[in-house]
Amino acid sequence: MLCGGSGKRLWPLSNEIRSKVYLRLLKSETGARESMIERICRQLNEVGLLQSTCIVTHHSQVEITRNYVGEHIPILAEPYKRGTFTAIAYAVSYLREKLQVDSNETICVLPVDTYADTAFFRMLLRFPDVLLHSGANLALLGTKPFYPSDQFGYIVPDQLKGNDDYSFIHQFIEKPDEQTAAGLIGNHAMWNCGVFAFRLKFILTFLKDKGHPTRVEDWQENYEQLANTSFDLEVVERTRPAIVMGYDGYWNDLGSWMALSGRFEDIAIGSGRISDDSLNTHLINELPYPIEIIGVSDLIVAASSDGILVANKEKANQIKERLEHIAQIPMHEEKRWGSYRVLNYWKDETGNEVMIRQVKLQQGKYTSYHQHLGRQEIITIVTGIAEIQMEGKPYRLQAGDVLQLPAGTKHGIKAVHELELVEVWLGKDLANEDVIRVAMEW
Repeated sequence: MLCGGSGKRLWPLSNEIRSKVYLRLLKSETGARESMIERICRQLNEVGLLQSTCIVTHHSQVEITRNYVGEHIPILAEPYKRGTFTAIAYAVSYLREKLQVDSNETICVLPVDTYADTAFFRMLLRFPDVLLHSGANLALLGTKPFYPSDQFGYIVPDQLKGNDDYSFIHQFIEKPDEQTAAGLIGNHAMWNCGVFAFRLKFILTFLKDKGHPTRVEDWQENYEQLANTSFDLEVVERTRPAIVMGYDGYWNDLGSWMALSGRFEDIAIGSGRISDDSLNTHLINELPYPIEIIGVSDLIVAASSDGILVANKEKANQIKERLEHIAQIPMHEEKRWGSYRVLNYWKDETGNEVMIRQVKLQQGKYTSYHQHLGRQEIITIVTGIAEIQMEGKPYRLQAGDVLQLPAGTKHGIKAVHELELVEVWLGKDLANEDVIRVAMEW
C-alpha cells in the first residue's frame, strides 16, 4: 500500500505529517469513527490479504502509521518524497532483497485512500490467474465513470481483445481535460482505480533495462536526487500487453472535501451547529471553540490548530494551490508514544524563536533517548508522573516540577501514568527536525 501525501487538499485537518488517511471521519461498521487507513486494513483482513501487506510511506509518517495499523505490518520508510514510481520501485527492491520474495510472485499496489466495498478488495485475489492466462505484463482495475473529470486517469479497453474477466488495454490517458474525458467515456473508457498488479520479475527487469537500481542501499543513497515521477507515466503508459479488470461496485477517491463530506454520517463533527436552511453544508471542528453556521449552503467549514477553512465545496480544491508555496509548521502530530499540539510560536527581530508545545504521553510509553543540538528545552509537568533519563541518570518528576535541558543534553521521557507536559523550545530554525536519536529503547 502507498501511504502518505502532502496534506494540502484536506487542510487544515491534514498536514505534512497527518495526511488525510489518518483522519477519523468515516463511520465504521460498529458506529465508531475510523480513518481511511483503518478502514482499508479492516477490509484487507476480511479478504485474507492483510498478512501479505507492506506499507510504503515517508519516514516522517512512520510513527503515525504504526499507531493506526499496529505492530505486525512491515512499514518501509522513504527518506524523501519522490512520487509513486520511486516508491513502488523502492518497495519492489525491498521485497526481493530483504524479504526474499520469489520473483514469480504477483505484487499488487494500491493507494491507502481507496474507498470501496469489500468486494473491490476481493478482486485483488484474481490478479495472479488473470496475469497468467492473459500473458500480460501489467494488470489494472477500472470502474465506470460517473461524469467527465480531470482528476482521474482513463483506461480505454480494446473491445475486440479479452473476455468476461478482463480486456486488453488499448490506451491509457492520465488526467485529461474534461472535454477529452467526455470523449473517452463515449469510447467506453474506465476510470483508473490506481491499482496495479505485476509479477515481481517484470518490474525488476524494467528497472534494469531503464538503468535504475535494484538494490535497497542504492535507492537510499540516491533518493534525494531522484525525479518526482508517477508510476502511471513511467510504467503504465509504456507497458504492453496490459489488461484491465472492470469493477461494478462502489468505488471513490476521497481526495477532496467534496468527495469526503459525501461519506459523513453527521453534518457537524465537533463543537458547533448548522442551521436547517444551510443545505449541503458540513462542519468539522477540532478546536474547543464552537462554530455557528447560519443560512449558507454548499460549504465545507473545517477548523484545527493549523487553521480554518471556509469554502464552497466545488472550489475547496483550490486550497492546494494556495498552500503550494507556503511553508507551514504542523501544529499537531501523533507519535508512537502519544501526541503533541503547538500552542504558540513566534520569532523576534534577532531571529531567535520560541515554540510552546502541549505534549501527551500514554501510560507506559516513552520517547527515544535523544538530543537536540540547536535548541534548549524547558519542560513543565502538568499532570501525571514522568521518569526522565538525562545524561545516563534517572529522575522522577510529578505535576509542577520543571526541568531545563540545555542544547545537546541527551534525554528521554517515559509516562509512569498518563502524562501531560508543556515544552518551551528556545533556539533557531525550530521548524526543522533537530533530533539525534541515541537509542529507541532505553
